[in-house]
Amino acid sequence: MSLDNALWFAYIAIESALVGLLLYRRVWRTLPTFCLYCIWDILSNVAALLITRHYPLAVYFKVYFVQTIVDSILQVSVLVELAWSLLRPLRASLPRKTLIVLAVLILLAGAAVWPFSAVPGLTHVSKQAHLLLQLQQTTSILRILFFLFLAAGSSFLSISWRDRELQVATGLGFVSLFGFTAVMLHAHETTASQFQYLNQVLVASYLFCLSYWVYCFLQQEAQRREFTPQMQNFLLTVAGAAHSSRVTLNESRSEKARKSGKP
Repeated sequence: MSLDNALWFAYIAIESALVGLLLYRRVWRTLPTFCLYCIWDILSNVAALLITRHYPLAVYFKVYFVQTIVDSILQVSVLVELAWSLLRPLRASLPRKTLIVLAVLILLAGAAVWPFSAVPGLTHVSKQAHLLLQLQQTTSILRILFFLFLAAGSSFLSISWRDRELQVATGLGFVSLFGFTAVMLHAHETTASQFQYLNQVLVASYLFCLSYWVYCFLQQEAQRREFTPQMQNFLLTVAGAAHSSRVTLNESRSEKARKSGKP
């Protein structure tokens, strides 16, 4: 068995163990999108492995195109879920549309990152492949930034390395950093052996991330700490200001509609 096949079989085996552990721990109750992402990832990787063995390369690229788009959507959804999960201590006091606001903010961050995530030096690939790589790089940068935000603000958010949110974000950030670096190096590599070596290092980083998650979810989940009074006041003030602005905007629109309806 070649090293490439051994790495991929190990990847599928460890991720299968992770999925089983997530289901056993009933993590789907608190992080359903993350569980869905892990199940999707293992199924898509098994499908990709079978397709490369039994179908032409052109078929694999078509499947890979769809897989990359779905994968990116799920990755962004996981970030939204983690952000929402961080607000558990204050959910009862937050407006109902807070989850939508979080999703919009993360999408806006992705839109801001998009122009800077283009991969230079890829003149030999199609426009479609270039867009897919840019999409992958955008989600990678988002995950790295999200992890850095949580790690830097852990004391303000009252979370530690025992909290699921930071554990998941750490794994995503680690893999994203390797993935981002690998794509940038792919754009400058000149030999097939270098390309293969980078892919092996990338799969090894996946294995490390999955092993880290398995270790984390084998441990008992830490009880979520309450926000500090200062942080509670800040978050509630921001949420209240956003709610007041929305109400004012709606009232203004209603008033203009009434005035325009007058003869």
